Amino acid sequence: MIEVNELTKRYGAKTAVDRLSFTVRPGRVTGFLGPNGAGKTSTLRVLLGLDAPTSGTATVGGVRFRDHPRGLHHAGALLDAGHVHGGRTARAHLAALARSNGIAARRVAEVLEEVGLADAARRRVGGFSLGMRQRLGIATALLGDPPVLIFDEPVNGMDPEGVLWVRRLFRRLAAEGRTVFLSSHLMSEMEQTADDLVVIGQGRLITAESVRDFAARGTRLSVTVVTPRPTELTAVLTTAGATVEPGDGPGDGPEAASGAAATLTVTGLPADRIAALAFEHRVLLHELTTRAATLEEAFMELTADSVEYLAGETR
Repeated sequence: MIEVNELTKRYGAKTAVDRLSFTVRPGRVTGFLGPNGAGKTSTLRVLLGLDAPTSGTATVGGVRFRDHPRGLHHAGALLDAGHVHGGRTARAHLAALARSNGIAARRVAEVLEEVGLADAARRRVGGFSLGMRQRLGIATALLGDPPVLIFDEPVNGMDPEGVLWVRRLFRRLAAEGRTVFLSSHLMSEMEQTADDLVVIGQGRLITAESVRDFAARGTRLSVTVVTPRPTELTAVLTTAGATVEPGDGPGDGPEAASGAAATLTVTGLPADRIAALAFEHRVLLHELTTRAATLEEAFMELTADSVEYLAGETR
């Protein structure tokens, strides 16, 4: 289990993490989210003993990671796949870590096979693609067969097959009872992989809850409407106070103008009100579906006040 309690980390005058507290439990994949500059990497660095906290604690199994003898038996981590000597082979890199942590030499071959790098074991890491380096970083995290695993942006550079493999791996590791803590900017991956989320902004906790509960926090409900009379329905709904945008369903674009059914996305009115207005104005509807906010929409809404760096703006 990972426990962060009242953690604060300052770099000079900059407060990167501000009295942050949360718990990551075994048997679950927990996503770690926040806008750029939110303090995620600083939190992970303190957790892994790479930086000292200004105050508060961050522990693995109730103990600071730096106090664990032979740490790879207790927690494995991938923070930056580029932090590997390019002149070493994959096998040599893992073998050195195995020796220093008292891990059996056979484990090197096992993890290389598990991450799909067995055929590249004797190649120098400097010639690896980013996706291959990510796989090597995951192999490093798995080397000590630890109960706690921490990954920072693990699918960067992965092809679709690699992304699917990573997703299945994390689910399997959690099913084995391990604690899996995953930082990523890819909301689609979090939606399909994580059970729980820890969301921070400007170094402070925004929420710690299940993915389902977090997505339900999004207040932006929309209704998908399919109609052969989009122009007329748009006028009716706009007059009633709704916002109507072209959807991305079949019949949108040039065909819609010739009488084919078009898809509209409506916000600001519930489905029953849209149906009543369409009936009142004799506009035929083919479909009427309410859609809740996605994880990405909920994230953007709840972290809007915590974004430090905005495109096209200065602060």
